[in-house]
Amino acid sequence: MLESPKFIENDLYNGSHAFTWLADMVGLSVDLVNFLICQISALFLASLFRSLLHPSKVSSKLRHTFALSMGLAFGYFCFGQQAIHIAGLPAICYIVIRTQDPRIVQRAVLLVAMSYLLCVHLMRQLYDYGSYALDITGPLMIITQKVTSLAFSIHDGFVREEEDLTKAQQYHAIRKMPSALEYFSYVWHFQSILAGPLVFYKDYIEFVEGYNLLKRPASNGSLDNGKTELVLEPSPTKTVIRKVIGSLVCAFIFMKFVKLYPVKNMKEDDFLENTSMAYKYWYAMMATTCIRFKYYHAWLLADAICNNAGLGFAGYDKDGNAKWDLISNINVLSFEFSSNMRDAINNWNCGTNRWLRTLVYERVPKRYGTLLTFALSAVWHGFYPGYYLTFATGAVTVTAARMGRRLFRHRFQSTQLTRMFYDILTCLITRIVMGYATFPFVLLEFMGSIKLYLRFYLCLHIISIVIIFILPQFIRGERSARSSKNGENVAADARVRDSSPTSVPLVATAALAGSNDLNEDEDEDKQAKCKDNTPQQLFTEQQQQQQKEQQNNVILQPRPQPSNHPQQQQKQPQQQPQPKSPKPPTNARDAISVPHDQCEMDQLSSKLKEKFEAETKNIEEFIDKTVTDTVSGIVEFKNDLMRDIEFPKLKLPSGSTITAPLDAAAASVGLRKRNTSSVHENGQRAEAPGGGSADHAAEENSAAFLKKEIEVINAVVQQANVLPAVLSNGHAK
Repeated sequence: MLESPKFIENDLYNGSHAFTWLADMVGLSVDLVNFLICQISALFLASLFRSLLHPSKVSSKLRHTFALSMGLAFGYFCFGQQAIHIAGLPAICYIVIRTQDPRIVQRAVLLVAMSYLLCVHLMRQLYDYGSYALDITGPLMIITQKVTSLAFSIHDGFVREEEDLTKAQQYHAIRKMPSALEYFSYVWHFQSILAGPLVFYKDYIEFVEGYNLLKRPASNGSLDNGKTELVLEPSPTKTVIRKVIGSLVCAFIFMKFVKLYPVKNMKEDDFLENTSMAYKYWYAMMATTCIRFKYYHAWLLADAICNNAGLGFAGYDKDGNAKWDLISNINVLSFEFSSNMRDAINNWNCGTNRWLRTLVYERVPKRYGTLLTFALSAVWHGFYPGYYLTFATGAVTVTAARMGRRLFRHRFQSTQLTRMFYDILTCLITRIVMGYATFPFVLLEFMGSIKLYLRFYLCLHIISIVIIFILPQFIRGERSARSSKNGENVAADARVRDSSPTSVPLVATAALAGSNDLNEDEDEDKQAKCKDNTPQQLFTEQQQQQQKEQQNNVILQPRPQPSNHPQQQQKQPQQQPQPKSPKPPTNARDAISVPHDQCEMDQLSSKLKEKFEAETKNIEEFIDKTVTDTVSGIVEFKNDLMRDIEFPKLKLPSGSTITAPLDAAAASVGLRKRNTSSVHENGQRAEAPGGGSADHAAEENSAAFLKKEIEVINAVVQQANVLPAVLSNGHAK
């Protein structure tokens, strides 16, 4: 699946040779020509699939059948007799899914699929070692991801409790066994059979049946009692054009520069003996960069095909722009200009990253998560020794990069100039490390890679070991000092709580207070951004940090969920909160961009988000309480005025008479201050030329005035009743 320095014909290729004349004309091998023909055809078929076979026009069965049939046709055209493996692996796995208990189905499918894939990898290495021709292992790797992710989703939906699942696992959980048509359509659909990207089963079924255009998609392809809301279906045309143009640019760069930096030269003795160490570094960086552009071309084109069919829509952003990155496999600029290994890994082969995280990283003990994830990734790629050298070196350098950030990053955050210098420096270092770690992946051979590493004197391996094991003994990072300070606070709190029968163990509290490396990196990023904030923003960030430290010192549970009532939590700081069933994500965006708050990488952002939601709820309650009190006062004032109209003549302490019976308390309290308009200040009735008519006129004037005042108050009350909802909605926005 890797580039060939010379685009020559491969005698072992089993695909169609009908376009050999075109391959000779353009100077490419026939396997690459067949691949491009299928992908370009898929791009146009995707447009027809979205328009003529729209879910509102045809049934889901017809869409499943069409996608399945075209996928099989493309597979046979490109791989010939080898296409039997495309049918064999998913057929065996489907039998396992239908016959095995859901409690063990995920392990059985993983074992069967990986065994089948590894056998094909081994056969490829035996009869065509080191070949760059297109072969069946590429599609089989994608199919393996699909069937194993489906098996784990079935296990999550049928066996595990919802509160034990991460948000991504809740979103992808399957609670209805797929039919044969749905299963094989998912495995063989033409949009991603040749080059991916990975599409999870739930996303694909909702796409085929039209539920991806709902704000709240169903859990497994069924409407949620009519409560879902349709959203405007966006057009993917601009996104497709942009990705196709990007794919063509990457293909041009690959074709232009791959002949200038062929990978095979790194195996030659002349290159090893007669070039300087600096040139070897440069050559390794350029050779691996050229190879990456071939992957950029394939992934961007495959993503454009899926988007053109309507697959990959992830909702709208805050500005109302459609997002088509639900299944995107690569972020080219983010990867090439990443300033650390973490960002580089997160932006490369994103579908495989999601698959590895869902299957391994979130399900194994955290101490073994990184190691087992790299191990499965290496085995999934095949048996070439270069793969294992790359992933072993990558594991060491990633660990060293985390430690280096911990030790040195805070020293460059004092001014904007030093921060910019640090970002540029780490970006260049990441490029060097990337070339050093990944050249065995394209070289494939063990001895050739070892020889070149020895010419580098294993310098980055040695530097990584020094950073991991030696430098922390002499250099104290910012987080270490902060952890020590937090440890003192925790110890003091523990001494205070020792007298309580529900006191929290100090060891457990300290263990919870320490977060993982990836969270710490994100924490440092947030703290660095505070340098440029206004004093008010800085004060807000400090309050959030203090609240987070208090929460870490109190709450002890594997996945801390902040209480919705902070006041109750403060009143009972010693009690461990009961685990609360997490709300499943309501859309696909929650499952990919954020929100894996049970995963190590996103716990910090999840805590801050939950804290903000709690503060928002407190403010809304305060607004409701304030407005309610105000409305109550206005209503009481209105009632008093009504009583004034009904009983205008009351006996006051000054000696005036009351012409109607009235409650004494109301007469002395409610009306004493408001009926003075009909009484003279010296306690005598005001005399008028008309005698008794003067009293009647005064009463009418008072009644008219009070009626107008009551009408105004009624309008105010009506507006006040709407005020809490308006304020709440505005605050939420």
